[in-house]
Amino acid sequence: MTKQASGTEHILSQIGQFKGPAPVHEWDPPYCGEMDMRIAADGRWYHEGSPIGRPQLVRLFSSILRKDPDGYHYLVTPAEKVRIQVDDCPFVAQLMDVEEVGGESQITFTLNTGETVTADANHAIEVTVDDDNQPHPTVHVRDGLWALISRSVFYSLVEVADQVSRDDGKKANNNNQIKTELVVSSSGSEFVLGTV
Repeated sequence: MTKQASGTEHILSQIGQFKGPAPVHEWDPPYCGEMDMRIAADGRWYHEGSPIGRPQLVRLFSSILRKDPDGYHYLVTPAEKVRIQVDDCPFVAQLMDVEEVGGESQITFTLNTGETVTADANHAIEVTVDDDNQPHPTVHVRDGLWALISRSVFYSLVEVADQVSRDDGKKANNNNQIKTELVVSSSGSEFVLGTV
């Protein structure tokens, strides 16, 4: 067994049976170095260059994932924390469900780990632009961890969006400029996907 593999086994041996994410923000273990583990931009997990093929193992590791103020991602147990590489977002939203609850629309995403996230004031949808000037849509999962919204899900999100015209506050030729935004609502919060 390699030293790296034994490190993985050691981390696994420390993880209890948590229903959902572990309370990693309550733990302050010592830093124990880097592990050769990477989460690719498509959400796939790799260990020592090989994909982790067991979904249960990915779910287990994702339950102890934390992003610290230094901007790095760590796997955290009560006894240790190790740094891993994350190429983009640690999660990917692969499915979307929209339903009416109490007269309000709710948008719920299912992540590649099986976890679900409903967009609301604490789980914002944000759309930025990447280096290729393409939309980079994300949804906040928990404690600074974000999920990339897959292209197909983003297209579905755009399909349910409303076009809202707003005064952008800028004047041209003494006239205010009107911009039309694509807006979705979920759990009483509005999120702008982009402009038309």
